Amino acid sequence: MSTAILTGPPVPGSSLEGDLRSLGFDVRIATGIAEAETLLTAVPAGQRVAVVDARFVGHAHALRLGLTDPRFPLSAIAGAVTAQPAGRQALTRALARENSAAGGTTLVDSLADRIAGTLDTDGADVHRPELGSLVATVPGDPQTRNEARQAVAAVDDEAVRLKSAVKARDGFFTTHFISPYSRYIARWCARRGLTPNQVTTASLLTALIAAACAATGTRGGFVAAGALLIASFVLDCTDGQLARYSLQYSTLGAWLDATFDRAKEYAYYAGLALGAARGGDDVWALALGAMILQTCRHVVDFSFNEANHDATALGTLSLASPTAALSDKLDSVGWTVWLRRMIVLPIGERWAMIAVLTAVTTPRITFYALLIGCAFAATYTTAGRVLRSVTRKAKRTDRAARALADLADSGPLAQALAGPLDRTARRLPGFAVPALALTGGLAVTATAVLTGFGGPWTVIAACGYVLTSALAVTRPLKGALDWLVPPFLRAAEYGTVLALAADANVNGALPAAYGLVAAVAYHHYDTVYRIRGNAGASPRWLVRAIGGHEGRTLAVAVLAAVLTASQFTVALTVLAVAVALLVLVESIRFWASSGAPAVHDEGEPA
Repeated sequence: MSTAILTGPPVPGSSLEGDLRSLGFDVRIATGIAEAETLLTAVPAGQRVAVVDARFVGHAHALRLGLTDPRFPLSAIAGAVTAQPAGRQALTRALARENSAAGGTTLVDSLADRIAGTLDTDGADVHRPELGSLVATVPGDPQTRNEARQAVAAVDDEAVRLKSAVKARDGFFTTHFISPYSRYIARWCARRGLTPNQVTTASLLTALIAAACAATGTRGGFVAAGALLIASFVLDCTDGQLARYSLQYSTLGAWLDATFDRAKEYAYYAGLALGAARGGDDVWALALGAMILQTCRHVVDFSFNEANHDATALGTLSLASPTAALSDKLDSVGWTVWLRRMIVLPIGERWAMIAVLTAVTTPRITFYALLIGCAFAATYTTAGRVLRSVTRKAKRTDRAARALADLADSGPLAQALAGPLDRTARRLPGFAVPALALTGGLAVTATAVLTGFGGPWTVIAACGYVLTSALAVTRPLKGALDWLVPPFLRAAEYGTVLALAADANVNGALPAAYGLVAAVAYHHYDTVYRIRGNAGASPRWLVRAIGGHEGRTLAVAVLAAVLTASQFTVALTVLAVAVALLVLVESIRFWASSGAPAVHDEGEPA
């Protein structure tokens, strides 16, 4: 139970107490500042507490936004301020200061607003939600109060709440074909006490059933799979809308939201590959290629955003580039906004395409279309970001360099080489860092493709990759294009596994490789969301235990050289299981802990 301290004498006809109780607050009345401080001290330290002016007039949803969002330790709107346990000390100090200044009894101005101002003066991070057309005010006289009440009556607070449950920026398919009705599903769930986590789990289960239907290899199974995949996506939109509608954010929800989308999509790829195999068509290489391409696309997004998260302009130059200026101009033309959102093939458009093609064509055609579409989208977005990076002058921070180093996922071999390579690395020009990562990755992947399975050349190329990748990350990644290093390393590792498994040319090799890449990709996604939540990267012991990208690449190359194709398949399976167990156990431990961040992605990922 949370506690709301209502300051000042009650206002006749006010619904404020009822609104606060409907939001889960136990309401206490304080006629003076000293009494308010006493009541605040009596509230258990583990509870949320709010100080609200009794003269407050506004929508119940304005109070909900200002006083119940679990993501912020301190939050305020006009006439109300609240603190979760993490912000209680700051709130107590601010109230004590006001009590000392006012002598403990007089309540003339809004105490809640004065407390919020004191918190700002103290440097506290007070969240103030955007209310839009919602009303939140403290009238000073009867006429103003009457006008405020009329303003409240003129706005349908439930309609605003329902509209705000939908992301402000979404893809074309999601905006026009899903959100118009999924928001009502979200409200239906809220009124029946369902949680976003339950809806997220239902979405996962629906996608897994869709994958199972695709795995049957029958036309009826493919049609059912397509329909269920769309249903899963509707639920996937609903869980976020339910979280925003009811402000039910949680660390567990953050973890589920961050991982289940990828788990659903990649499980569906596997189901399609199994269904194709039942019909005599082996498309495991295409399925693995689609997963690799999609994961590398995401790493490009993550790396670019982290590199530029807190970049500062050099000298008098603006961070804006000609490319960014052109993009802003295009955004001013309505139809180009939707076109540009569609051609990057975000999750809504992509899942709709996969669902339709599954139902009416074959898995092979579905994967061909997916690979072509994702390749075009990746080329478009990466080229634009490269142009932005080379046409603007900016200084990257130490935080950005650490984030890119964590995303690189370098293991013990790269760390051991850091000292001997340090002097050489510092002499390299800026463009050489991503060039090294690209060259070493291309060399090992191309060697695996061209020399076939079982030869020593891939091992030699993998040793070269260890050296070049270590050299690329030895100095801080602060160059204009250094954000390309993590995606180049991902492509090299995943591509080598794909090439060697395909070269093995035995049943089970490609599915085993699929499992290994999926486990490693999960680790990389997990690292991203930890960084986004300012919780640091995955622990170093885990990175060392699973070898780092260079260690795994070298290990797979050595296994291919010393084992037969059948033994290599078994080794890949064992490696996939071992990596999956380690990363899943550590990930679950972290995201279930009290220190995990409540990361909720408000943008539609590619």
